[in-house]
Amino acid sequence: MQNHHPLILEFPEHKDKIHDLKVNNSHFRRLAFEYEGIDKAIVRAEQGIEILGDDYLDSLKKERLALKDLLFGMLRAA
Repeated sequence: MQNHHPLILEFPEHKDKIHDLKVNNSHFRRLAFEYEGIDKAIVRAEQGIEILGDDYLDSLKKERLALKDLLFGMLRAA
């Protein structure tokens, strides 16, 4: 089971905005990079590639969700 959540798949209607903000907004770019890194770590843990404690995995999922909310707010404001 793969629960990969790239921003493009999460917000396909904002594909162009995501690209523009990654290119032109350093804050958005940094947050998107952090989101993608956390998402990849979660997927690796869920696939058994990396072993993470349940509490740590849960905290990563909460952090990913918080970043997703932040990024979505930035997309809506753009």
